[in-house]
Amino acid sequence: MFKAVVFDFGQTLVDSADGFRRAEKEAQAKIFGDLAFTDKDEFLKGYRRIRREFHAQSKLSRVKIWEEVYWFFCRQADMEKLMQWEQEYWQRVKELTRVFDETVGVLGELQRRYKLALVTNTQGQRSGNEHRISLYPELEKFFEVVVVAGEGGIPAKPRIEAFSVCLEQLKVSAAEAVYVGDDYRNDVEGATAAGMKAVWLKHHSVVRNWPDVEPEVPVISSLEELLDLEKIFS
Repeated sequence: MFKAVVFDFGQTLVDSADGFRRAEKEAQAKIFGDLAFTDKDEFLKGYRRIRREFHAQSKLSRVKIWEEVYWFFCRQADMEKLMQWEQEYWQRVKELTRVFDETVGVLGELQRRYKLALVTNTQGQRSGNEHRISLYPELEKFFEVVVVAGEGGIPAKPRIEAFSVCLEQLKVSAAEAVYVGDDYRNDVEGATAAGMKAVWLKHHSVVRNWPDVEPEVPVISSLEELLDLEKIFS
């Protein structure tokens, strides 16, 4: 019997897809203009390759990615400018983020039956000492434990340390917990490696290119399906 349900944040409880797309395009335009590069296709090829390589290593700081882009094109980055752009990047994501319609209701119902927690990668989206979840007090109040992976000595997902810290703080075993997330590598594979059951959320309202994999875990298209959690794994 499950005792806890642990969630990812972005694209699991809230939809930031439009925000990320807009923020990425704006950041690319700023950097391309600042580099005064003439071949945009070549620029985008290099930019996307570097971003892909950083993400594959769970290195998610936008400033670090952009600094590497400047280095690749033989330019010294203005770090103050990059940090300002990063703030603008996350402001754009925030402006275009929406809570999934069913999120609050589902969390409220699950809280009556399970311990709830959050394990999320930082992605550099902190403001001061606050994680992005703090901008949504209507969601934050449901969680007994919030673990921000990628800082404070805790490696980013899919490394298992963040999941282990969460389970320890919840005082439940891995076998007693379910992890719900949208990212197959970071969430599904990470939680599974930590010994947890995993559920892959491919939300019906999110337009994106999902990984072409044959999952060995349950796949849901709405958080409402979690209300019959035992059935999902029957």
